[in-house]
Amino acid sequence: MSTQNDLAKALRALHVPGNPLILTNVWDAITAKTVAALPETKALATASFAVAAAAGLPDPELTLDANLRAAEAIAKVAKESNKPLTVDFQDGYGDQLEDGIRKLIKLGAVGINLEDFSRETDGLYPVETAQERIRKAMKVAAELGVPDFCINARTDALLTGLSIDDAIARGKAYLEAGATSVFIWGGAKRGGTTKEEVVKACKELDGKLNVSLVRIRPGGLTLVELKEIGVGRISVGPQLMLRTQKAVVAEVEGILKGEGV
Repeated sequence: MSTQNDLAKALRALHVPGNPLILTNVWDAITAKTVAALPETKALATASFAVAAAAGLPDPELTLDANLRAAEAIAKVAKESNKPLTVDFQDGYGDQLEDGIRKLIKLGAVGINLEDFSRETDGLYPVETAQERIRKAMKVAAELGVPDFCINARTDALLTGLSIDDAIARGKAYLEAGATSVFIWGGAKRGGTTKEEVVKACKELDGKLNVSLVRIRPGGLTLVELKEIGVGRISVGPQLMLRTQKAVVAEVEGILKGEGV
């Protein structure tokens, strides 16, 4: 069985520009077991939107405790499968950041997704503050024996009206502070990020870029295209949950209509 830092090192090593880590984000023990059982799955990751939905909450109202409860169940699956687990930690929950990281690591997580948009202030953290939060998380991880802890630093710069250049500048600052990769979130209302933006960000960040693979609407970049661009990490966020809901609706309708197998 791998040590926790071995798993953190393994997670880091999976971030390869052009041959990216692909994460099909889960939200509970059942989905974690289903995904972990596939030999193609290299690591487990949660999506806070899906975790919140499973708890009957909108994403902005997901508390630290609720997130930790979901992470605990999923971490048990990760441990059984000996695969790295990274948890969507939203904005780090203000001054609960360090305590939350300690609890996550004790559960078995070896990475997080950390946003730079503060729910407390309803705005972006200043760059220096966001950097300091990354450093604090990495310091706690090192103290707990996981110095190779992975942080996927998400910036919501585009959602607040800033440019792709602003988002890239933030990404560079987060990598300098110790992040493993950067996620420039485009958001559904904005229409996501364009191919040109992804290409530019990928080049400027040396491939240390996380991109969301679009699965619930047409028009997104394909897996092949993202590999050719050279991104190092691909995730799907809550899209797996949303597609699963449609499958459940179809099955229930069949049952209620008395259809055969």
